[in-house]
Amino acid sequence: MIEKSTSHEFTVGLFGIGLDTYWPQFAGLRERLTGYTQQIAERLEKLGVHVVNLGLVDSPEKAQAAGHSFRRHDVDLIFLYVTTYALSSTVLPVVRRAKVPVILLNLSPSAAIDYKSFNQMGDRTRMTGEWLAYCQACPAPEIANVFRRCRIPFFQVTGVLDNDPLAWDEISAWTEAGRVAQAMEHNRLGLMGHYYGGMLDIYSDLTQQCAYFGGYIEMLEVDELADLRGKIASKEIASRVQYFRETFDVQPDCPPVELERAARTSIALDRLAEIHKLGSLAYYYKGMENSENEDTISSIILGSSLLTARGIPVAGEYEIKNAQAMKIMDCFGGGGSFTEYYAVDFDDDVILMGHDGPGHIAIAQGKTKVRPLGVYHGKVGRGLSVEMSVKHGPVTLLSVVQTADGQLKLLIAEGISEPGPILEIGNTNSRYRFSMGARKFMEAWNAEGPAHHCAIGIGHISGKLIKLGQLLGLECTVIR
Repeated sequence: MIEKSTSHEFTVGLFGIGLDTYWPQFAGLRERLTGYTQQIAERLEKLGVHVVNLGLVDSPEKAQAAGHSFRRHDVDLIFLYVTTYALSSTVLPVVRRAKVPVILLNLSPSAAIDYKSFNQMGDRTRMTGEWLAYCQACPAPEIANVFRRCRIPFFQVTGVLDNDPLAWDEISAWTEAGRVAQAMEHNRLGLMGHYYGGMLDIYSDLTQQCAYFGGYIEMLEVDELADLRGKIASKEIASRVQYFRETFDVQPDCPPVELERAARTSIALDRLAEIHKLGSLAYYYKGMENSENEDTISSIILGSSLLTARGIPVAGEYEIKNAQAMKIMDCFGGGGSFTEYYAVDFDDDVILMGHDGPGHIAIAQGKTKVRPLGVYHGKVGRGLSVEMSVKHGPVTLLSVVQTADGQLKLLIAEGISEPGPILEIGNTNSRYRFSMGARKFMEAWNAEGPAHHCAIGIGHISGKLIKLGQLLGLECTVIR
């Protein structure tokens, strides 16, 4: 198994804000609001994230110290809990110093104040203290004003501290999006070979990819993989062939020599990923007939499919933008299989989509078949290939799009993977239904100018992808 990098744990910062002038005026208010902040910290920890909780920040001096503390702890995301009215001067120094995305939590202790009990308290000082515990909404516009004027991006969750699934689903989605942004920041994308000549839509600006997503791009040589293949022992090959038979539905007409060739490449590919600590890979190599490199690339599909299923997505045709999309989908837990249009079934109003080469076998409907192909269409060589459909049920499509003005954006759509006949040609392909119908969907998707590849994962996660786009400063377009 490939070891994933754990050099940096996803970490969120949390602080509540208040006004130190209130504490001597209203007994118990500071302790109450500190308790609410701790309550949020415990809920965040239950989401599986490391939380740096700085408690209440109630003065500009504490704000300066909080900003330095978040920097020292290298937080990836900040949750700012508005506990009561607070001066914006207790907020700005924190986020300016931390320089990470900020989620403003405007969460009331309960859905409404008990007006009858409140008005029967009799002591107006106590009444004011009680009101201040519900005063989260008051400073939110002030904070928003300052953030906008200082060009600090921020996002909001408004609701109730307890018994509010809508608010906490939003908070959970923000943590997931933040975790994916952090994973992309630390991802090592390997590029092996060269572009498929003439596919103008897939050419990418590598510096731009790093500017938006972070990460590191490792330029790889096919020769290195070929060299690693030559060092694989016969015993290892036999063991990997057995693993193939356990993992895949290997068809009877698959020649043993092809299984052994694919096994040798699969083991070498694992070692290549280990050597370079890869988190994703895009490859293509035209090769020359009978060359060692051509032999390597023509036997790469099974090994690439195994890597993809382990969280190291592999994109063919050197499709860098789609390798990024596949990695994003996989980080959200939905897989991300390499996909393009295959055909339209106008009778059933569905689109057939798939691709040759690697498939995301972890999101396959049933066991993935392995079939021998006498020719790889549009590519040199022959060998084994995988045939699968994405699990039936809700799916999300994602494309990383390079626009005419030189920007990147996310193009997103949700659909349904449906049972039914597919093309049994040794490729991945599935039947997808979209709410607007096949004709309108194709036109709407194409109108956004994506490359002809996209990543498809299971589940409907457009909301989380939009949040990721907001954290990364990416425009998002959703085809509905």
